[in-house]
Amino acid sequence: IIPKTEEEIIAYRDTGRIAAEILTTLIDHVKVGASTYEIAKLAEDLIVNKYDAIASCIGQYDFEYALCSSVNDVVCHGVPSKEEILKDGDVVNLDITVRKHGLVSDTSRMYLVGEVSTEAEKLCKVGQECLYKGIAQVKPGNTLGDIGFAIQKHATRNGYTIVREYTGHGIGKEMHEAPEVLHYGKKGKGVKLIEGMTFTIEPMVNQGSRKIEHLEDDWTVVTCDGKLSVQWEHTIVVTKTGVEILTLRDEEKEIAKAYKV
Repeated sequence: IIPKTEEEIIAYRDTGRIAAEILTTLIDHVKVGASTYEIAKLAEDLIVNKYDAIASCIGQYDFEYALCSSVNDVVCHGVPSKEEILKDGDVVNLDITVRKHGLVSDTSRMYLVGEVSTEAEKLCKVGQECLYKGIAQVKPGNTLGDIGFAIQKHATRNGYTIVREYTGHGIGKEMHEAPEVLHYGKKGKGVKLIEGMTFTIEPMVNQGSRKIEHLEDDWTVVTCDGKLSVQWEHTIVVTKTGVEILTLRDEEKEIAKAYKV
């Protein structure tokens, strides 16, 4: 685990801002009748042509698109498709990575398509709360176990489960660096946080069982019981006194303030 320098963090803020702004721009395009393919191609165009950055998902482990699109019971790594047309009531996770200044930012957001069920809306809300409860534990001297414990506790209290097979991760010059960031755990356990560490927190919260399975495309991960799964993700840096969210969107600033991050 190599902490980032002050100069790297300054550059990282710009990389994170780009990813955040793209997720915000996509809000108006995630709608009934849109295909996940056209949304992915729009994201690619924005990254490359508007922001002069690199769509680092493309070519990552042979992935072909600028983002993963995970709809309803898809837990993660959903592959955009011209045949996948969004419909009223869908919940969609868009997970995007951007490389600029030699650094990678990684972030995702849930989108509600049309009129969604009360149950789906609640799951999305609790999923975002799980992310922020984890982020609120980030400060020098705390541990990765503190983050995982806070996330798991909030999900369980609300009757949901946390996927364990996929985790957050260190990030910087490469998309996946040390350490592995579990979304469950015990207080005081695991790696101790130090200033300059950068990593993602990205809990996948299931409506039913935490059990998952992989589809034949070797990418798409779904819930075994067919129930909904949601995910929110940010890239963060440990500061001298706490945490900074490098991929914070303008729409979230009040939420972040409420969690004192």
